[in-house]
Amino acid sequence: MAAPAPTDDRKHDDRRFLGRLSLPERRYLADALRTETLGGVLLLVAAVAALVWANTLSGSYEAVSDFHIGPAALGLDLSIQHWAADGLLAIFFFVAGIELKRELVAGELRDPRAAALPVVAALCGMAAPALVYVLVNALGNGSMDGWAVPTATDIAFALAVLAVIGTSLPSALRAFLLTLAVVDDLFAILIIAIFFTSDLNFAALGGAVAGLVLFWLLLRKGVRGWYVYVPLALVIWALMYNSGVHATIAGVSMGLMLRCTTRDGEQHSPGEHIEHLVRPISAGLAVPLFALFSAGVSVSGGAIGNVFTQPVTLGVVLGLVVGKAVGIFGGTWLAARFTRAELNPDLAWPDVFAVASLAGIGFTVSLLIGELAFAGDADLTDEVKAAVLMGSLIAAVLASVLLKLRVRRYQSLVAAEERDDDEDGIPDIYEEDNPAYHLRMAEIHERKAAEHRERAQLAGAPRDEADRPA
Repeated sequence: MAAPAPTDDRKHDDRRFLGRLSLPERRYLADALRTETLGGVLLLVAAVAALVWANTLSGSYEAVSDFHIGPAALGLDLSIQHWAADGLLAIFFFVAGIELKRELVAGELRDPRAAALPVVAALCGMAAPALVYVLVNALGNGSMDGWAVPTATDIAFALAVLAVIGTSLPSALRAFLLTLAVVDDLFAILIIAIFFTSDLNFAALGGAVAGLVLFWLLLRKGVRGWYVYVPLALVIWALMYNSGVHATIAGVSMGLMLRCTTRDGEQHSPGEHIEHLVRPISAGLAVPLFALFSAGVSVSGGAIGNVFTQPVTLGVVLGLVVGKAVGIFGGTWLAARFTRAELNPDLAWPDVFAVASLAGIGFTVSLLIGELAFAGDADLTDEVKAAVLMGSLIAAVLASVLLKLRVRRYQSLVAAEERDDDEDGIPDIYEEDNPAYHLRMAEIHERKAAEHRERAQLAGAPRDEADRPA
């Protein structure tokens, strides 16, 4: 007989920061992070391959990256690197748009009170790195153009680091990291749209907007079929690219239009279904290929030394390593203090600082913003990319050390979250208030007791002693 649905036992955690997730949210988180972790490992491999390729066969790397392909008549005669940044990353931002929509209507951001803390933490985690960059460059007479480079967090890369070092975070910390990244992506999109929009082509922009309206109407009317939406999406993307607005805005706009709430008879919303189909393409193909053609920079001793001596690159490194950690931790602590949210007693504030340090891994979006910020200076662009790689590496090492200090605690918490002694597919921790669960466990223990009494008799124990209750 199927086990009854568990009760949502978050009633004790409503005012608790990093408290237990609801079971549906936990399952969604596990599915999403599983794909992101695999994508993050591929991202690491692509980044290493790019560095090796660019530093051993630099001529061929540049030749492939700069090779142009595409219809010039449509304004799409782009280099391979350009296609990766403007084309493939539109898929990444499409998934980010769906994630954001889901968080707003069905996830952690749907309740303004619950959303306040991660949103404040994410905002502080973007403002502090920008401030660090501005201070370093103001003191060193550097360029202010790269202030947005250290503001981004790469969730896939962060999860790949966790996979490599073998640290399994409790679901509450992983959810906090994912929510930070979702809000981070939202503001990164706004930064790209506002500060990195070139001269506008209003005809193309109008066409893109008209395409988005048609996309929304088709969704609202319930029209189905990839053969309708994929060609329309490509047209919208091409028009957005030619409008002067960064083409990735088309991806996030379409993602935000998808319905992410379920209706009667639906097991999953259309947004979740499409995200499930597209996320592997984003994490397993689009982002790694972008990394392959963006992370290939010189890593000679002189280049690495320059990262720590020039104000622009030093600002990026300190922004990612110091600004992110201090901003997210400080914003979280202040928000918890003023909202009177209590930290989950199973965790401690050093855990929050470790996750904040992990968020200093910028990579994908940081590389993109670096390319946009210094588009007219190829040498400085490469130096900023090197700074992003170095800052992300330092943040990863720092976070790894901090997380390893608490790894045994994390392992025990994860084991408790996943324990399912009655084998009904629902973790026991979610059934503590379910009488049927306790009855099933009583039957299990009675069967085990009978089995051990029988073994005791076979081992030679007197019958009266074997039958004696413990």
